[in-house]
Amino acid sequence: MSNFNPQFQRIGDILVHNKAISQEDLDKALAEQKISKEKLGHILIKLGFITENDLIDAYSQQMGKKSIDFEDILKADLEVTALLSEEFAKEKNIIALNKSENSIIVVMSDPEDLSTLDSVKKLTQLNPEIFISGITSITKALDILYGKIKKSGEVESAISSISIVRGDEEDGEEVNLETEEVSAEDAPFVKLVNLILLEAIKEGSTDIHIEPGRNEVNVRIRIDGVLVKIMSPPANSLNGIVARIKILSKLNIAEHRLPQDGRMKLKTSEREIDVRVSILPTVHGEKIVLRLLGSGNKTLTLQNLGFPNNKLKVFRKWINQPYGMVIISGPTGSGKSTTLYASLMEIMSEEINITTVEDPVEYQIPGINQVQMHDAIGLNFSASLRSILRQDPDVLLIGEIRDAETADIAVKFSLTGHLVFSTVHANDAPSTITRLLDLGIAPFLLGSSLNLIMAQRLVRTIDPDEKEEDKPSKDQLDRLGISENTANSMKFFKGNPNQQNHNTGYKGRTAIHEILEINSSIREMIFEGKSESEIRSQATKNGMTPLRSAGIDKINEGITTVEEILRATVEEN
Repeated sequence: MSNFNPQFQRIGDILVHNKAISQEDLDKALAEQKISKEKLGHILIKLGFITENDLIDAYSQQMGKKSIDFEDILKADLEVTALLSEEFAKEKNIIALNKSENSIIVVMSDPEDLSTLDSVKKLTQLNPEIFISGITSITKALDILYGKIKKSGEVESAISSISIVRGDEEDGEEVNLETEEVSAEDAPFVKLVNLILLEAIKEGSTDIHIEPGRNEVNVRIRIDGVLVKIMSPPANSLNGIVARIKILSKLNIAEHRLPQDGRMKLKTSEREIDVRVSILPTVHGEKIVLRLLGSGNKTLTLQNLGFPNNKLKVFRKWINQPYGMVIISGPTGSGKSTTLYASLMEIMSEEINITTVEDPVEYQIPGINQVQMHDAIGLNFSASLRSILRQDPDVLLIGEIRDAETADIAVKFSLTGHLVFSTVHANDAPSTITRLLDLGIAPFLLGSSLNLIMAQRLVRTIDPDEKEEDKPSKDQLDRLGISENTANSMKFFKGNPNQQNHNTGYKGRTAIHEILEINSSIREMIFEGKSESEIRSQATKNGMTPLRSAGIDKINEGITTVEEILRATVEEN
């Protein structure tokens, strides 16, 4: 076999020589080929004798062509990829990667398909140069690359339906992105920023991160609470992007050393989106974070927030009380404001006056009086609340209790026959009591005013179209506190990653809740200054479901995964 030259051998013989298959395996496949008339390589894969990689290696030896992996296929020049129609590329399992003056580089699973290569030459007037990859990699890459091409076209056409209001809406002027006059030098950056904004809106993202690196700028958008990379412009584009965003948000273009905060408003045919701009100097340049407020299009109702029926009943009971405090706690981005807005929508009527004090106003709700904070002119929570008390409200929503004065006003307001909704940054429901006491509220006042505390987290839900059974590891089950016997009676699921779910396997989010009702026993413990752990123990006895247990319920219902609950919750003490 020392004279074995793969370029003069059949593919089956190469595979036997490589010891990927036996001669017996080859004979079986050849017998099958006589009946099915399929390619020998496909038959060998179908019979389980070889893998795609075995076939790629054999083709590479036979044809003298290089192989290419999935990640490198995704680096294809989209303008070149688009030279071949999606229909043709998917039918022939071929992708155009790049081109030179006289040649076009393509990747295909079957380099012996000469008729396809002839078609490529006729379509492009270029000579094909071949790379080889597995059919699975090519099929997956085809969906992603042509998906990006479609998106690009959609975004281009969508520019006509969006406008921007520079700076604050009070003194801002509207910019029509179609007719705006810009210099030839700035035009590419204007277009790039528009594309970033439109992509973020289309995907329903909440944040855009534009992060400078040594060699490129990373652009990521937050979808379902997790950052997803959407593009990587070259590093030399950063200054142009920063300048454009500073102009739109009325910031100082000449200042590069200090952090800056601004805002602008996007107007589409469907809705208005308030955009908060934060610019922070880093070692590689200025990093930009854009917060999109009101970009979601989900209807604000309690039913679609993920409440189990028993918890929804309890929550509804307390938000319909005539007075007292309802507090929602959790970290930033846990859906606290959304839950409060949905609560207001539930109780709203012509018979009651509802006023909100927020920073920022995330959703504008007709029929509710909403006050936007403006620290620069001294309009903060405490100053606003003192005035609002004279506006005869029945229900008051305070965006966040963050200082002693705001906490004091909220408590006194609730004790004088009004219903108060607010949020607090705390890890769980029992620790919220500790946090409020730390702000200086007297225990007897806090105990008397509190009706309910609810801690919440947002967890990603499994893509229902790509749902499949899963088997968690023993370590994961141990961390969740699920015994082997319990696990045997449960079914676990995960989502299959694809382009539609941004290769995560998840689509959408739901909330998990920990509801602490302030009954007589809990109220007595607050009066007596009992510890957080004692209150937690009593609350659990009273029927409070901890966050992690609520998460396990969602796993059991097939709504989310073990990994997601481990990410979003901490171990119960």
